Amino acid sequence: MSPLNIRIDIKRQVLELFERGRLVRSYAISSARNGTGQLKGSYCTPLGRHVVRAKIGAGLPENTVFVARRPTGEIYGPELAARFPDRDWILTRILWLSGCEIGHNRLGDVDTMRRYIYIHGSPDSVPMGSPGSIGCIRMRNADVIDLFDRIKTGTAVEIV
Repeated sequence: MSPLNIRIDIKRQVLELFERGRLVRSYAISSARNGTGQLKGSYCTPLGRHVVRAKIGAGLPENTVFVARRPTGEIYGPELAARFPDRDWILTRILWLSGCEIGHNRLGDVDTMRRYIYIHGSPDSVPMGSPGSIGCIRMRNADVIDLFDRIKTGTAVEIV
């Protein structure tokens, strides 16, 4: 078991990284504009105990664009943003979450992993500190790189 764990506080819009119970880092985030909820199709951020099931994007440049967890070969910038103004950008790194509580955030219509809930980078123009995503936890690109490099697959994540 990793000595590191993550706590995401939806009310405060903050992700905190702990090592053996001691706060190591704190990052501003943006969770779902629809609030919290477990159901598939709700576009809400799921609550409860999770783990980082997969880390995607190691070594790729900042602002790498992902679609379906694969880099597209594009680097996000003003021109791309203008071409696709309504796109929900997933950039730089992906930490794919998996629920640990059967019937609450694992399996069936409440399965966090099957809902494709990530911690991921977003355009620097996207506000942090207030809800705005469609379910995922958005972070600044530099912050998601820092977090990604500090943790391992299997790191515990609690969303409260």
